[in-house]
Amino acid sequence: MNDEISYLAATPWIDPPTDTTPALQGDVQCDVAVVGGGLAGLSTALRLAERGVDTVLLEANFCGSGASSRNAGQLTGAPAGDLEFLSYLHPRRFPGIVRFAENSAHFTEGLLKRLDIDCDYEPTGNVGAAVTKGQLRRAKRKAEIVRKAGGEAYFGDHLDLGVPDTFFGGLLEPVGGLMNPGKFTLGLREAVIRSGVRVFERTPVTSVDRHGAKVLVSTERGRVRAERVVLATNAYSRALAIAPKRLAAPIWVTEVETGPIEPGRLEAAGWTSRAGIATQHNLMQNYRPTAHGTLVFGVRRLQVGGRTVNDTQRPDPSVVADLVRGFRTQFPSLRDVAPKTAWGGWIALTPSWLPVAGEATKNVFYAIGCNGHGLAQASYLGTLLADRIAGDPLHEDLGAVWRERPRFAASPVTNSPALYAAWLSDRLSERLGSTPAGRG
Repeated sequence: MNDEISYLAATPWIDPPTDTTPALQGDVQCDVAVVGGGLAGLSTALRLAERGVDTVLLEANFCGSGASSRNAGQLTGAPAGDLEFLSYLHPRRFPGIVRFAENSAHFTEGLLKRLDIDCDYEPTGNVGAAVTKGQLRRAKRKAEIVRKAGGEAYFGDHLDLGVPDTFFGGLLEPVGGLMNPGKFTLGLREAVIRSGVRVFERTPVTSVDRHGAKVLVSTERGRVRAERVVLATNAYSRALAIAPKRLAAPIWVTEVETGPIEPGRLEAAGWTSRAGIATQHNLMQNYRPTAHGTLVFGVRRLQVGGRTVNDTQRPDPSVVADLVRGFRTQFPSLRDVAPKTAWGGWIALTPSWLPVAGEATKNVFYAIGCNGHGLAQASYLGTLLADRIAGDPLHEDLGAVWRERPRFAASPVTNSPALYAAWLSDRLSERLGSTPAGRG
């Protein structure tokens, strides 16, 4: 077995586009300027163009180069965070949050069809899997909470869910599935360019300021004067002074991909459903098969970024080694399968672990649909915000995450000691908890 791993500073799902659009040079004017070319920004710009709004999109790298194309490709219809805690903290809002999450996944599936994007999508659903009896009880409670809120979730053992017997069981979220997130993002990028949006890549934004009745977006070599601006900056929001304070913390997430696995071995291990798996830890571990016969796994350890974050960062070898230990524990029959590639990306973690949208100041809007679930939620959130800017009444799903005031409390968990404590708690619970059958 050879564990020589390539540590990448970019996504392995795709190669960078060869048709990168020119950087902004000089001054331009538009109705709406969108800052950020990830899934949220691309979807906002596309919808605005479809509504006949003159739109400019500014992206520091190429559109989709960040977390939009660096994630594991698990499209989930569930909210992020601890559902028990969220339902207790937001009893009135919680059904709307569940509805927003499921509608986000349905919307994204529809977007793939409407734009004819081939991204190897499989509508498998995803399993919230339990590795201890405590997690199994938690999964059962979560399934009941989601159903009570009007969502879809089904509790079962590992045979019911089609996952290996190294998991006790868990809850199935039938909405969603698996895809190549890079292909999805590039397909959306192509649609935006075709739509007539003026796209400027390799154009970092240095500031966004109110300038009389207009909003001025400044870059290194030019400026955009707009009636309104959308900040779709997610994990990069701290770099802009106009963004609400404490809007989101940048969190580095690591993923690993194995070499090819012989056909039939996943099924022999009990993974008959091919559904994506996310464990019920405080900091979940994700596992998913790919269309090209490998296995991707990740998260487990999270790292906090500062005011500015670096997209050329490579994964920490100690974090990768910890991920590999988790993989070999959960899939002992695949211990001979070597990890080959590791990469990472910056996601935005909001203080509430919920998607948010609102107005930072007059005519400057923001939208963050991440917390690890941006693959489904970002496109829907961007589309709803675009409709709102184009003059539509507030959609009920946008209303579920809309903030009337751009004020956010400090989060007690978006710091290195808290995230390490969560990781340590997960490892202790594994040692003290009962183990499923077949787990070594």
